Amino acid sequence: MDATAAANEIRKWLSSEKLETREVQDNQNFLHLHVRYPPTKAAHLFNVVIPKNRNLVLIYSITRVDEGQQLEMQKHYSTDPHDWESWLHETRILLTQANLDWVLHIGKKEDKEPGPLQAFNLSRPIWFDGLTQNEFMHTMRKVWLTKLSLIHKIKFGYGPGTGKPGPVDDWPNKNPRGKKTQREKLDINFDETGDFGSSFDRDEWA
Repeated sequence: MDATAAANEIRKWLSSEKLETREVQDNQNFLHLHVRYPPTKAAHLFNVVIPKNRNLVLIYSITRVDEGQQLEMQKHYSTDPHDWESWLHETRILLTQANLDWVLHIGKKEDKEPGPLQAFNLSRPIWFDGLTQNEFMHTMRKVWLTKLSLIHKIKFGYGPGTGKPGPVDDWPNKNPRGKKTQREKLDINFDETGDFGSSFDRDEWA
């Protein structure tokens, strides 16, 4: 299987699952799709990418932590830094055991204190020699369920938040959502950052 065949199969699989997709203009990759997943009203944005000169497809999703939850995290590490470090350690173990690649965006340190968890990126590659519809869709599901686990963990420890995504120090002077056309606003409610506020019904999917 080459990149062209893989891209055609992926488009066919997403269509068969009735998942909304949008092609992204991306000169660095052979294919870049935005996909709404899971297939509910409160779907998050997933990226499906085939890098140039690589025999794999990468599935990833970025989640931006709620502003109110970030404030609660700041209170936590200010009053009990050891307990906060334990929470971060448990989170890293959870993600490592999920058999995914992951990045935690931790706020910049001030006065030698670590900042709150501001965002996280979960991803998993599938090489072309193992690319099937079953493997592709189960990878989408695996990324989502791991994302959901961390969302539940954050909500349990730091409350429901305010419904407004908090800052991310790793994205200075950038709007991670990007500008959307009027058609996108009307037809597809893509959420580039995958933030989870009060409107996200976690019980609707899992």
